[in-house]
Amino acid sequence: MSRSGRGKSVGSHELSRRAFLNAGIASLGSTLLLPHLFSNSLHAESSALNPGFRFADVTAQAGIRFRHNNGAYGGKLLPETLGAGCAFLDYDRDGWQDILLVNSSDWPGHKREPKSETNSLALYRNNRNGTFTDVTRSAGLDVEMYGMGVAVGDYDNDGFPDILITCVGQNRLFKNTGKGTFIDVTNASGLAARQAMSTSALWFDFDRDGLLDLFVCNYVRWSPDHDVFCSLDGKRKSYCTPEAYRGETCWLFHNRGNGTFEDITASSGIFDSSSKSLGVAMLDYDRDGWPDLLVTNDTQPNKLYKNQRNGTFKDAAVDAGIAFSTEGRARAGMGVDVGDFDNSGKMGVAITNFHNEMTGLYRASDGGGFADVALQSGVGLASKDKLGFGCVFFDADLDGLLDLAVVNGHIDDTVRNVNGAGYAQPPQLFLNRRRGAFLDVAAELAGGFNQPKVGRGLAYGDFDRDGDQDLLITTNNGPAYLYRNDQSSGNRSIRFRLVGTKSNRDAIGASLKIFYGGSNQSRMVKGGSSYLSQSELPVTFGLGKLDRIDRLVISWPSGVTEEFKNLAAGRTYECVETKGISPEQGF
Repeated sequence: MSRSGRGKSVGSHELSRRAFLNAGIASLGSTLLLPHLFSNSLHAESSALNPGFRFADVTAQAGIRFRHNNGAYGGKLLPETLGAGCAFLDYDRDGWQDILLVNSSDWPGHKREPKSETNSLALYRNNRNGTFTDVTRSAGLDVEMYGMGVAVGDYDNDGFPDILITCVGQNRLFKNTGKGTFIDVTNASGLAARQAMSTSALWFDFDRDGLLDLFVCNYVRWSPDHDVFCSLDGKRKSYCTPEAYRGETCWLFHNRGNGTFEDITASSGIFDSSSKSLGVAMLDYDRDGWPDLLVTNDTQPNKLYKNQRNGTFKDAAVDAGIAFSTEGRARAGMGVDVGDFDNSGKMGVAITNFHNEMTGLYRASDGGGFADVALQSGVGLASKDKLGFGCVFFDADLDGLLDLAVVNGHIDDTVRNVNGAGYAQPPQLFLNRRRGAFLDVAAELAGGFNQPKVGRGLAYGDFDRDGDQDLLITTNNGPAYLYRNDQSSGNRSIRFRLVGTKSNRDAIGASLKIFYGGSNQSRMVKGGSSYLSQSELPVTFGLGKLDRIDRLVISWPSGVTEEFKNLAAGRTYECVETKGISPEQGF
């Protein structure tokens, strides 16, 4: 991800890289012309655009007081560039989304003095009135580690979400006791056998046995004792590119059902020591009812692990057209999300990449492959001068079409003003304008949403239960931000919270499809996605001005299919597998 080069030859390497990029831009020629004009016409429209919602920065009034510490002291250690993630979760199962923020720590021998701030995780309980209380210590999570990512899932099916924190070194698994506290079960679970520089992770039931399994991304083989000296001028140390280090395989752990996990990385077909993985999303790209995985790699081809329904996976990324850019190059894949953004019934994909590489936006084809439509959609050129990390598909304006939010930020403050790239960069919110067109409306959103940030993690969740999805952002070595979605258009939504009985209790992997007036939308209950982060598990459908839907069809991971008719908008429904559906109070 970092593009500083390495060793004394870095200067010439970086110059040649810039020349190559400039030549590449020129060679695109007329290919860029039509999308450029299309983008300009949309930009002209934006001057008078009223998005119908705004994102209000409510961080301070909500009581979120958190600052990430990447431990930087001048040694330019690689993990310092990566930041940390965040999650929306209902840890106490009261129906309100709580917040978890991941922190890193000081490096050994370089402790901050005086030590004025904690380096632990931060768990904020939702007070149900727009504010949160820091319950980190009372919950037993005031543990210091060099944390990176978070994955939330009820791996023991006891009704309470558990937390996996990925780290530089030893990952940590915290079991939810159901009494407002967590206990560290890393050793007891069998997850303590291997250490690495782990990044994103997710829970999913790959064999559909009703138990959540665990997938963990790893970046490169790095440790403080094996740090490589990289430099732009041959004298002063700079952050290395991932090319300076060997890759590391991702890991797959099978849930045995007794609180322990078996490492099946090698036997499952996942093992690949060339990968340099930063993001992962689950999807059913071939629509066979079995969960597949999409892994984004930095300077290496992306991986699309097709579930072969026998406990093994096969990489289908090249055949599916998602391994490389349209020019056939491996890009610096960071964040990833999947969603049916064209209401075709097929999952599309967004992948954030490095500065000058554009965010990839892939539309699914009928044949099971993908086509990158970033340029035609307006996402490509608008993201070309940004370095993207977290990204999420969600219906920001509740019009029934998935929009795309992206947080941006460079990896080193010494790059500011190089090629027009700043260190802190504004987030983007691409509003879905139908017919394959997206428009970045971040500048039109009141509330300071487009304030430049060194963005990393991004998650959505309806923390105030008003039916729209709010955003949580983390920054590298900086504060977290909570943005409340305030609707002004009068659009409505319908939400569903699924509870598995035969399936895993979180119903991760379930697909939902709603039908109304000749139209339809589809969603999936999914963990992971974005970058180092996890969004809420309840599913939201925007309905515009509709007051009800005709039909809901749920396909559960167990294979059970259920259908419910004539459901009212403006409500959250609890759907319990094989036991029916019932509305909750309000949202």
